[in-house]
Amino acid sequence: MTEQEAPKIEFPCDYPIKVMGEAQPAFHEHVLQVMDTHAPGFDRRKITVRDSSKGRWQAITLVITATGKPQLEAIFEDLKTSGLVKMVL
Repeated sequence: MTEQEAPKIEFPCDYPIKVMGEAQPAFHEHVLQVMDTHAPGFDRRKITVRDSSKGRWQAITLVITATGKPQLEAIFEDLKTSGLVKMVL
């Protein structure tokens, strides 16, 4: 069986990020703060927020202009270290 290579991403590109955590203002503020730090100028009008059926969890999806792998790694690391974020896709 042959091993498949991961698809190559050409930067800069529009890159969607989905962040999941508990539905609370601090979670939403943290996500926006991280994005402002690592992807200044991202379009806040394109943010979508979805609540879970019981309202405990929230998924925030946004699109940034990714400039490279180091930027994406820094975003994922900063999002995860807060304790507010449960998952990043």
